[in-house]
Amino acid sequence: MDNALITSPAGVMAVLVAVVSFWFWLERKSGWKVFNYLPPLIFIYATPVVLSNSGLIPFQNPAYDFLRQYGLPIFICLMLIKVDVLGAVRIMGKGVFVMLIGSAGVVLGGFLAYLLGQWITTPASFPVHFPLPADSWKAFGTLAGSWIGGTGNMTAAHAALEGGAEHLTMAAAADQMVYLIWLPLLLGSRAFAEKFNRWMRVPPDRVALMERAAANHHRVESAPTMIQLLYLALVALGFTWISLELSGVLPPVKIGDATVISASTWLILLVTTLALAASATPVRRLPGAHPIAMAIIYVYVARIGATMDLSSASLETMGAFVLMAYVWIAIHGLFVLAGAWLFRVDVHTLAIASAANIGGAASAPIVAAHHRESLVPAAILMAMIGYALGNYLAILTGRLGQLLGLSLIHISEPTRQLMSSRMPSSA
Repeated sequence: MDNALITSPAGVMAVLVAVVSFWFWLERKSGWKVFNYLPPLIFIYATPVVLSNSGLIPFQNPAYDFLRQYGLPIFICLMLIKVDVLGAVRIMGKGVFVMLIGSAGVVLGGFLAYLLGQWITTPASFPVHFPLPADSWKAFGTLAGSWIGGTGNMTAAHAALEGGAEHLTMAAAADQMVYLIWLPLLLGSRAFAEKFNRWMRVPPDRVALMERAAANHHRVESAPTMIQLLYLALVALGFTWISLELSGVLPPVKIGDATVISASTWLILLVTTLALAASATPVRRLPGAHPIAMAIIYVYVARIGATMDLSSASLETMGAFVLMAYVWIAIHGLFVLAGAWLFRVDVHTLAIASAANIGGAASAPIVAAHHRESLVPAAILMAMIGYALGNYLAILTGRLGQLLGLSLIHISEPTRQLMSSRMPSSA
């Protein structure tokens, strides 16, 4: 809608911040059980959709451009400089490898689910109409970001793959539909701990050793001082500036006619790499980065919702994508089980490893607290590894789908022609 009621960038930004603030305030004050199943993220995304489609705020605005160009890389920087990979490895041990195998399952599962969706979509292969468009690889890559890291990685992958609002809508819907099934499974796995651990031949002292390591690592972060916040701002703005400058001069990488690394992709990859490098320095100890980063990313999610034009949305396509997401999560589950069997880890570690993938930092502590409360710090650290890897692997997932789609176009066209020649004429 071109004639929105609020068009000033400051006014639009105020609306987005107000939406984010309202839903977190309501979650804290109301205690409604609905938030156990539908986190504030869903409402933060959906509310601006309603506001923009009703004409209160515009679909396009300089405020949105500012958040995309500067807000997202600043978030990535602030989040990733806190990653403590070595700490997670010391506590969880082989459990980290199980999580990494689960991440590999997300990448391969996304590729296979996209392949299945494209095969079903091809009339010559499958006679049933299955409305999954060829560019849905952008939605697959976006969802992979969420399932390897979290919300921040989802939005970063969405930007890097140059997805539209409809791709984020598909990813967000599938994320929640799968989450409602997968989280209870991870929580309920505790009931099978003894049988599972015997089956996996888990050493009896493994859990005790993890709990001891987690207790030794736990550290309460102090409130940031003004100078520490200025240091954070300098690091975040400096890395954002460097990444923007380099992404503007680095050439795009192409395979055939397909651009697999564009300027947007370069930006995400560069700021991710710089932030992870900084996490190995004393910068990681600066307090205050996490709450600032999360505030930025939730406003960014609201910004994406505001650009969603419902007149172009397809519920049929969304349903098809959700169906493929269930195939996808099943593949991830098989990979996690295989990793647990290979490394002989307990059911608690398995559940936390999968939650660190699929639910990220929001779900991993919940699952850990249900299984073993002492492992909550370790779960957070493991989720942070997901943050570190999510951008890289999500972009890989999306680009693999893109290349697969291009291959299928060339392969399926002769098949379509062959099938068409064999079909009787309707005349």
